[in-house]
Amino acid sequence: MPKGYLAIILHAHLPFVRHPEFEDFLEEDWFFEAITETYIPLIKMMDGLARDKVDYRLTISLSPTLISMFIDPLLQKKYLRHIEKLIELSGREIDRTSWQPQFNRLAHMYHSSFLEARRIFQHEYNSDLVNAFRRFQESGCLEVITCGATHGYLPLMEIERRASVRAQVKVAADLYQRVFGKRPVGLWLPECGYNPGDDAILKEEGIKYFLVDTHGILFGTPRPRFGVFNPYLTKSGTAVFGRDTETSKAVWSAIEGYPGDHYYREFYRDIGFDLDYDYVRAFMNGDGARKNTGIKYYRITGDKNEKEPYDSERAREKAAGHAGNFMFNREKQVEHLSGTMGDRLPIIVSPYDAELLGHWWYEGPQWLDFLIRKIKYDQKTIALTTPGEYLKLYKKYQVLEPSFSSWGWKGYSEVWLEGSNDWIYRHLHKMVERMVESAKANPHAKGSSLRALNQMARELLLAQSSDWAFMMKTGAHAKYAVERFKEHAEHFTNIYEDVKQSNIDEEYLRACEEKYNIFPDIDYSIYAK
Repeated sequence: MPKGYLAIILHAHLPFVRHPEFEDFLEEDWFFEAITETYIPLIKMMDGLARDKVDYRLTISLSPTLISMFIDPLLQKKYLRHIEKLIELSGREIDRTSWQPQFNRLAHMYHSSFLEARRIFQHEYNSDLVNAFRRFQESGCLEVITCGATHGYLPLMEIERRASVRAQVKVAADLYQRVFGKRPVGLWLPECGYNPGDDAILKEEGIKYFLVDTHGILFGTPRPRFGVFNPYLTKSGTAVFGRDTETSKAVWSAIEGYPGDHYYREFYRDIGFDLDYDYVRAFMNGDGARKNTGIKYYRITGDKNEKEPYDSERAREKAAGHAGNFMFNREKQVEHLSGTMGDRLPIIVSPYDAELLGHWWYEGPQWLDFLIRKIKYDQKTIALTTPGEYLKLYKKYQVLEPSFSSWGWKGYSEVWLEGSNDWIYRHLHKMVERMVESAKANPHAKGSSLRALNQMARELLLAQSSDWAFMMKTGAHAKYAVERFKEHAEHFTNIYEDVKQSNIDEEYLRACEEKYNIFPDIDYSIYAK
């Protein structure tokens, strides 16, 4: 019997980026890179655990936008073309580096990795990685939960709040049910953004639990008896879990966290920028601009200007050591907590962005693999669990109202509401107002009017994505974020005017439907309830 539990929760999300009008599009690479560097390595890890009959528990949230991209035939074809290019490029690198042993070994490593990614994607899971996550969930080792439909930041949905939040939750739960055959047990609040009362909407859709940042629990009412090391029930009956700061720091911190170790791979040195332009030009996108290829030959090294070659075996040893350190610290943490919680076993909730593992921290999936195996075989103090499983341990939990909070900078809404992005909200509020108005005015729409109202709902949900405000704030791809937001607002407004005048522009509507084909089963009437 363990003295406590550890719940590792990976949040897998990307904004819906799909551009059928272009053969290559830079922002689509976010998805392709994540498949190669994060999702497939995680799938390989879980395949290996299944092969070795290692019993484990892991939770992953797959955002509806990410699921929609996984199952999209166009993006599946584009990914295969993307990975074929990398296979060709890494093959050339094997030849180019033949007189540079340290780099040549890495070129072979990447070539093998890309070949394996193609095999897993195309042949093992038929180009649809949702099949993999469904398989692991059915095995009982993985708990797959959902997120807001388009990762809309719920606390800032002020106009027709109930309709806005409910649409984000219901559309997400409906897509999950279509893909996985059942309602989701948990929901990752986008950006962990919680506004008191939203739990009741989650309850309506059958959500059993959600997560908030540490202060969402600690500043809750009444005072939480067990801090963040136990779930609580909201007044609606939906459970809430809080993030543990100690485990977050060990992985997230750029200064103290494991990913900053000098033997790990350097993310910011890529041959797409390091090598002669004429050599890499054929592997860039259509505009010819340099970009990351995923082939990186250097380790972090430290503060020196000159980076040293990456040693994959040494990095693997570091990942094993860091996994052991993480486990040891959790054992000590649980031993301390178990003496303060009576007969209740503590749970340490450790949520991370999935893309941190593999994409940003190349050795992250190795670290997680080592950690899972060490917890299984090298100690008896802690056991892995999922939030859904933990809730079954006890019949009663303290009732608590979490506080307004997020896991963004300073813990509230400053990331998504500040000088660079505050202008979007007056448009979002007006769009929601018009969506509710249109839904109530057309309770029995049919034909092109039905299609138009459903497309209005899609455009509104896509405009609400927190990713656009985040990119405007950070300055990374800010131009694209502004263009996407304006495009969705324009599509929505034009279709709204057509619906209002009962004069649908069929050609325009069809173009919008084909470009942003997300949520094919959406029902606009959700905004009328």
